[in-house]
Amino acid sequence: MKVLVTGASGFLGSHVVERLKARGDSVRALVRRSSNTKLLEKLEVELAYGAIDQHDTLPAAVEDVDAIIHCAGLVKARDAEEFDAVNHKGSEALALAAIEHNPKLKRFVHVSSAAVMGPGETSAPRTRDSEPNPVTEYGRSKLRGERAVIAVKDKLPVTVLRPPAIYGPRDQEMFAFFQMVSYGLAMKLGGGFDNMVVVYGEDCADACIAAIDKDVPSGNVYFVHDGTARSFDAMADAIARALDVETWARPIVPLPVLRVAARVSEAFGKATNKAMMFTQDKVNELAIKHFDFDTSATRDELGWSPRVDFEEGTKITARWYRENRWL
Repeated sequence: MKVLVTGASGFLGSHVVERLKARGDSVRALVRRSSNTKLLEKLEVELAYGAIDQHDTLPAAVEDVDAIIHCAGLVKARDAEEFDAVNHKGSEALALAAIEHNPKLKRFVHVSSAAVMGPGETSAPRTRDSEPNPVTEYGRSKLRGERAVIAVKDKLPVTVLRPPAIYGPRDQEMFAFFQMVSYGLAMKLGGGFDNMVVVYGEDCADACIAAIDKDVPSGNVYFVHDGTARSFDAMADAIARALDVETWARPIVPLPVLRVAARVSEAFGKATNKAMMFTQDKVNELAIKHFDFDTSATRDELGWSPRVDFEEGTKITARWYRENRWL
């Protein structure tokens, strides 16, 4: 099978490429010319230069592949329009290019995000029939993107995946959590997350591949996580064990303080014209108490189940960070 992977130089995309190559598939990677492609070149991946927000590069990228795994997306942006240009309009453009230039495509896997759902009212896992309620511009742009792709489900065989936070070797986003705990500090920002779910990078990549293999109804949506909801404290404890450190302080930073700090971060971003991860929008996410989802359909219909739980995953990830001198 020949598979186009977008976002292939990123964290999830690189794991998808590794798993595809390991099973003998041919891979084409849609990458910007500024992307770090050392790993992709080592894996002998065909490089297609472009980006999903550069619509004229998409026809050549989608031609002559059997499946597409669309991992590319923005997790931080300078404004809502920038999020939308990639997460919504870019995804829509990729789907439309596939319809026009590859009508025999076997499967289009769209990696959305559990952020489209927003917070749950209780600790009970929500299902794919639950009403989305994103609380960030990121989540809203991802929701618009998946809806645009699902809108063409009768013309394109679409499967949508909704992973939560993804962690593991090479990840830069959850690295901050590991780094904080390595100093013995487990600072609870906003006091949120009484229960939340995550997924190990290679497991999420396996879910992407399962989604191109399974002939499920077009437009189906699946949550992907490791199967166990944990509190912030439980996650900090697991990371501390993986790093073999003791956490000596667990302060709670109140939401009002975070909002002030977020305004400062945003002002710096505007002054330097940089996208900042820590924004007032992000504070809305930090206030979430319940963030859990039912993966039974994912297991039953895609035949996927996680191999790595958080306890094991943190050990593997901590070891990688240390071996590569991130910590």
